[in-house]
Amino acid sequence: MRTIDYLFGSPEMASLFWPAVVVGVLVALLCAVLSPLVVLKRMSFIGQGVSHAAFGGVGLAMALGLGAGSAGDWQVVAVVGLSCVAAALGIAVLNDRQGVNADTAIGIVLVTAMAAGFLLIEHAAGVMRARGETPGFGIESVLFGSMLGVRWGDVALAAAVVVGELGVLWWWRRRLVFWAFDEVGAASGGIGTAGVRTMLLVLLALAVVVTMRLAGVVLVTAFLVLPGATALRCSTKLWRVVGLSAVQGVVGVVLGLVVSFELDWQPGPAIVLSQVGIYAGVCAAGAVKRRGAVE
Repeated sequence: MRTIDYLFGSPEMASLFWPAVVVGVLVALLCAVLSPLVVLKRMSFIGQGVSHAAFGGVGLAMALGLGAGSAGDWQVVAVVGLSCVAAALGIAVLNDRQGVNADTAIGIVLVTAMAAGFLLIEHAAGVMRARGETPGFGIESVLFGSMLGVRWGDVALAAAVVVGELGVLWWWRRRLVFWAFDEVGAASGGIGTAGVRTMLLVLLALAVVVTMRLAGVVLVTAFLVLPGATALRCSTKLWRVVGLSAVQGVVGVVLGLVVSFELDWQPGPAIVLSQVGIYAGVCAAGAVKRRGAVE
């Protein structure tokens, strides 16, 4: 099996593929914990808007000439992270203070980031070609991720973000749960709902940053939606939903990576299709169960 050969065959192969596996599991845990909140508050499109801001951030970093040298990757990550957080805050400001409908605000941010990112990446690539240099990046890897682009530094970044976000989520868990299930009641109870929403948007933005290297900006939303959607099909109890979401996320990532290794697919699409398969299986099992109960 290619999976065994890649992960255990030789130290050189293991050093290439193990970082992607570890980052995948960490990302799955982080996104799976956020996913029930995203699904309950119907924020899937917000995840799409923030993730596409990462595309604009990559374009900005490349246009600034970042990405070269030992500190290049971290410089790009910093610019992308700031772009995602700025997009999240922009959506919140447009929605809360300017009276713009949430869908409209997200659409404005999404199309602006995608258009600007595409033009900036093409401009940076053109400048490099004019110098006789070969661009070390491509739009395809930005859109769909690159397993071989994941390094142990990305693992450290992902671990730090996961620990930090899980700590914030635990500290704010009561406010988040109250807001997720009854926003009007939360506001009446003295909870600043705008602040809670903004905080969740920032957490989603940081999750997008650590996910996009593996999955790319197009498929990040699947990591934030499918685990929670699957878990909510299985239970209505909050902590059980969170646990099932985490299990589905990790299983989907591991299964997707195995499929990627064996069939030589890109990891992002393989992981997403695995998660879709799990969701479809749960839906089918639920339909069979309901039919049996009726009969």
